[in-house]
Amino acid sequence: MTESFEAMWADLAAIGKDPSSGGYHRGGWTPTERACTEWFTTQCTTRGLSLESDGLGNLVAWWGSTDVPGVVTGSHLDSVIDGGAFDGPLGVVSALAAVDRLRAEGFVPSVPIGVGAFVEEEGSRFGMPCLGSRVATGVLTADKALGLKDRSGVPLADALSELGIDPAGVGPSPLLERMGTFVELHVEQGRALTAPVGVASAIWPHGRFRFTFTGEANHAGTTLMEDRHDPMLTYAMTALAANKQARLAGARATFGRLSVEPNGTNAVPSQVTAWLDARAATDEVLQSLLSAITRQAVERAERDGTSVEVTPESVSPIVEFPSGLRDRLAAVLDDAPVLPTGAGHDAGVFSDAGIPTAMLFVRNPTGVSHSPAEHAEMDDCLAGVDALAAVLKDLAK
Repeated sequence: MTESFEAMWADLAAIGKDPSSGGYHRGGWTPTERACTEWFTTQCTTRGLSLESDGLGNLVAWWGSTDVPGVVTGSHLDSVIDGGAFDGPLGVVSALAAVDRLRAEGFVPSVPIGVGAFVEEEGSRFGMPCLGSRVATGVLTADKALGLKDRSGVPLADALSELGIDPAGVGPSPLLERMGTFVELHVEQGRALTAPVGVASAIWPHGRFRFTFTGEANHAGTTLMEDRHDPMLTYAMTALAANKQARLAGARATFGRLSVEPNGTNAVPSQVTAWLDARAATDEVLQSLLSAITRQAVERAERDGTSVEVTPESVSPIVEFPSGLRDRLAAVLDDAPVLPTGAGHDAGVFSDAGIPTAMLFVRNPTGVSHSPAEHAEMDDCLAGVDALAAVLKDLAK
């Protein structure tokens, strides 16, 4: 007996929720994320779907024969630290509900339909966004992936081994051999969508860059201000520069993570490490933005007697979804609005790998995301299920 969208949503929403903040903690391969995966596995088994996994833990559950490539839909179950309920899980629950809808109607797909759940899309534990899809497509090699470490210094290889997953199986995924088309439904993460459901045109280029500011540790009480080589000042000016340059470019720049050494209240820091998330409408604007921020950081470091090193950790070029598939979906949905997004998704990785890919967005009334306040109205979520079912029916007829 399958559950309704509302019942599934309530079940999943209880996993990994912080009772004090209302946010979610579902980092990759943590107990809460594994509980979500177990929930997904149970849902697929209940429906009699054929569940397949690759060496990293990406999952696709198939409805119908897998002798030919099919249409895969789904998203991810992990979250950012203290994140919202909708980012990722909405696409997974909606996919299950859409399959239920089509089966109840008696629809018989001419190609298989798969429901996917891809691991560590947010990169909240190991710092690499879209980790599961990057490894699946071969964009990220197994060696580099397995060497990634979480904030406690645990390598991904060890995290997998602790769960009984053999790291030797990590690599390009056989699941993609049967992914003829991929459609990801996702909550919209801004305020651009005013209709219940929209279609994605593109994903802005974006990247994560590590800025390492190095200075000289010293006593906070005895070191004259003019004698200091304080990397925190260099960082602070760089954060302000990032804000200004992003506004001038119509782009986005965020320093959201910081590590300070020795991290003492009464000590001038010796080193500050800060991670910049930068996004823009074109690859050229993104590169220009990074160059401007880096230039101002270096100039300030020279005045402060410090140094700065910039290391790209992940950079994704612009993704423009195939216009034919995009327009087909918009037509199926009665000319649904088409809009770009500044948020990264597994869909972008699959599209870059040559898989025909599209995205549907469900309206976010406040535009808040990656926060406990992230929200979508239930009526809009159900409209998303309707839209996804219609799209799957059209692509698999």
